[in-house]
Amino acid sequence: MRRTSRKKRSTLANRAIAASAALILGGGGLVAVNVYASAGEGPSGSSPPTRTQNAGRQLSTIDCPEAVNGLPEVPDEARGEVDRELAAMDTQITDAYRQFADRKEQIARDPGLAENAVLGPLRSKRTASLDRIGIAIGRAGERPAGLESLAGCSLRADDSRGGNGGGRGDGNGGGDGGQDDGQGQDQGQNQGQDGGQGQDPGQDPGQGQDPGQGEDPGQDQGQGGNGPVAADFVDIQSVQPNVDRPRQRRGASRGTFTTDCGRNENGKFNPDNVIVAPGVSNGAHHMHDYIGNQANDAFASDDDLANGATTCRNQGDRSTYYWPVLRLQNGQDENDVDADGGGRDQNVGEIQTPSQVTLKFVGSPVGRVTAMPRFLRIITGDAKAFTNGDANANASWSCTGFEDRQLTDKYPICPEGSQVVRTFAFQNCWDGQNTDSANHRTHVAFAQENGRCPSGFRAVPQLVQRIVYDVPPGPGFAVDSFPEQLHKPITDHGDFINVFDDRLMNKMVRCINDGRRCR
Repeated sequence: MRRTSRKKRSTLANRAIAASAALILGGGGLVAVNVYASAGEGPSGSSPPTRTQNAGRQLSTIDCPEAVNGLPEVPDEARGEVDRELAAMDTQITDAYRQFADRKEQIARDPGLAENAVLGPLRSKRTASLDRIGIAIGRAGERPAGLESLAGCSLRADDSRGGNGGGRGDGNGGGDGGQDDGQGQDQGQNQGQDGGQGQDPGQDPGQGQDPGQGEDPGQDQGQGGNGPVAADFVDIQSVQPNVDRPRQRRGASRGTFTTDCGRNENGKFNPDNVIVAPGVSNGAHHMHDYIGNQANDAFASDDDLANGATTCRNQGDRSTYYWPVLRLQNGQDENDVDADGGGRDQNVGEIQTPSQVTLKFVGSPVGRVTAMPRFLRIITGDAKAFTNGDANANASWSCTGFEDRQLTDKYPICPEGSQVVRTFAFQNCWDGQNTDSANHRTHVAFAQENGRCPSGFRAVPQLVQRIVYDVPPGPGFAVDSFPEQLHKPITDHGDFINVFDDRLMNKMVRCINDGRRCR
């Protein structure tokens, strides 16, 4: 896809990169605290809001239970069919959201229209998909009971509020999505380091500031008309430092391994997700940036990835690294304005090429790491965290020069000369057996508060991904998202498939365990 040309902005922003290089997370650097806070309202979509609850609130989106969280372990023989049905259910929500958005004013006047025109038909389609999922699982094992309970969806308001830019969720309805990385560990830890060393998760980094600049938090913004809203942004200078240095214990693996795979200068984009929706075009309903392996699309097999070209400088790394694109909401259209994943899914605006991407693998604060298996798949964060709740959220937003202040549910407004930073610290524990799992989460986990992996898991090199953007100061940008997720910052996420060859993976492990810095 050809990107729209953009003007070069102040060189002061570029200088800020070097000034903040020491703040790259991991390897003895700074580690962001990602505090888990459930809204405590039960599974997402479990009980539609009443008219009284929604009185005076602008209904903004469709909230459905995350079906994958309600499934038992899916037999390998059924996984392909189940994945396709789950992807079809995402499309059903997308289509229903479009109908809701087109009729929002009518629905506000006549709430019964939502049930008849949007929610009722959506429930019927979801029921049919869940029935097919049950049949597919039943062919290979025992058919799960009660799947029909996952069919219901509701309309909900955008509950964005100003002044809470830190690690807590934004109070958006829904609990933990029925999932805690499969291990029961507290996601309030700082993503596999040392649990934040006692930081108070209740602090309010936003300092009560109204980032909406007096606007209604429910007011539509963005070129696509479905977000983000003003209350999704906060001035990074108003946020209190909320990052601690990890405490490394005796025997820690203190080394680092950095791989250089570029910034997607060649413009590889697609709206697929070969991890979550293999074999399904537009499985993500938003556009991804890709660096590393160039064979990645919905239909890529492990063999395709093993033989694919790579943008990585070291050809022993054919891994694939991808994340939702970031766009300026500046009225400029891309070539995908009429395409799936782009304008058809309400992702519009000028795609930004990062000014810098750093891919660093770091060790464990309590011991040695072991090699990752080839084709290990890891998803960090939750693309549906706005409606699922923040149990699996792992967004981390900041600005160069301010990376001791990390935001989970707000976009940062950076001062002149500072650049927007997205950071992902991936799961650093592996179950020792599986390269993937039915929900794409339970085969990996974050380390516990004491830095050790959960029982049955082993420490592997932790990917820490830092993506920097030179965008104009202010609230005029957003990440791509599923349409019903309203471009919320908390939905940010990253994907990784390990395709290191054995020689280079072993070199990485030795470097990290020996305390060296390698490339």
